[in-house]
Amino acid sequence: MNQEQQNMNEPIEEQSFAELFEQSNQEPVWLKPGQKVEARIVKISPEWVFLDLGGKNEGYLDKKELLNEAGDLTFKEGDTIRAYFLSSRQSEKLFTTKIGAGDAGRIYLEDAWQSGIPVEGVVDKEVKGGFEVRIAGTIRGFCPFSQMGLARIDRPADYVGQRLQFIITEYGERGRNVILSNRIILAKEQQANREAMMQSLREGQIVKGKIISLQKFGAFVDIGGLHGLLPMSEIAWGRTENINDALKVGEEVEVAILKMDREKDRISLSLKKMLADPWEKVESEYPEGSIHSGKVVRLMNFGAFITLKPGIDGLMHISRLGAGKRINHASEVLKEGQSIEVKIEKVDKTAKRLSLVLAEHDAVKEQKEVPEDYQQYMKKTQDSFGSLGDQLKDRMVVQLNEKEGG
Repeated sequence: MNQEQQNMNEPIEEQSFAELFEQSNQEPVWLKPGQKVEARIVKISPEWVFLDLGGKNEGYLDKKELLNEAGDLTFKEGDTIRAYFLSSRQSEKLFTTKIGAGDAGRIYLEDAWQSGIPVEGVVDKEVKGGFEVRIAGTIRGFCPFSQMGLARIDRPADYVGQRLQFIITEYGERGRNVILSNRIILAKEQQANREAMMQSLREGQIVKGKIISLQKFGAFVDIGGLHGLLPMSEIAWGRTENINDALKVGEEVEVAILKMDREKDRISLSLKKMLADPWEKVESEYPEGSIHSGKVVRLMNFGAFITLKPGIDGLMHISRLGAGKRINHASEVLKEGQSIEVKIEKVDKTAKRLSLVLAEHDAVKEQKEVPEDYQQYMKKTQDSFGSLGDQLKDRMVVQLNEKEGG
């Protein structure tokens, strides 16, 4: 894409008048009501501020908008300001920096309503269903409770006296019926902040957050305004049976960004990535031929999963369980929660796999066939074991076997 095409694709609201002038070959600039631009102050009169829009284009705004509370001018000739275009009157373009207090504000309210320009108002008092807000000096508007802020209002009195920004959602009876929303402005700001933060984050980055919700499938974490999902399989290296035993709402955590989907606005987080990987020392702690105590955690039609310590699970194939006798399911020999003595038959640190046999295992009596599902388990990558997808798949297999056995 060349520079000219790139400039044409840029949002017109973000371009300065100088850029618009260059692109239009000094033709008059056409603006839409509510469009935000940058312009240079070329002259300040007792009542008006005149703006250079680039080329032969000029505009003006009310000088009162650039005065502070003490009545002093906050800009000087030559300064660049941002303003909203309101309308063209007698071939001159009228602008405003914001709709504020003062007589000038009354003139612009209808234009602000039609163009979606923010207005400034002071919350005067709480009334039935919302708040009475004073805008443009004397005009009274109404802001419903549901449109004041983003969260539920528990203490309405805290808003009284505050000077806030509003969008006019309804305007009628020449200003006698004005409905306002502060929520729209805050939601736009929040969305802009979210988008900026999404662009700044990267997979693998470490961030701080707070647990805001616990679910059966994981926890939602607030990481500075963005919400990410911490799946059950990423809470710890070992199996998390009950999420309420592992995490608490309001708890502050440090997590790693596992995956980002900017198009769907989704973030996947990991807590176990912040913990020491128990597989780093597996070869020295669990050498082949060594005997250890373990706990049966899952029984499948092809074998049993045994936990040796949190994060270290091994598989005992069904052919190692029958003592020479053919069985159809590991539950015929073992029970979940049972403690047993096992021998390490094979260690695969890279794939994070342990193959186990009973401590008193007799290799002569074992079945010679190795079913395909067992082979698939031993070939899985290190990230597959213990994932949420595998757990769900395993549960489906168990349920199907139970139905077939029933």
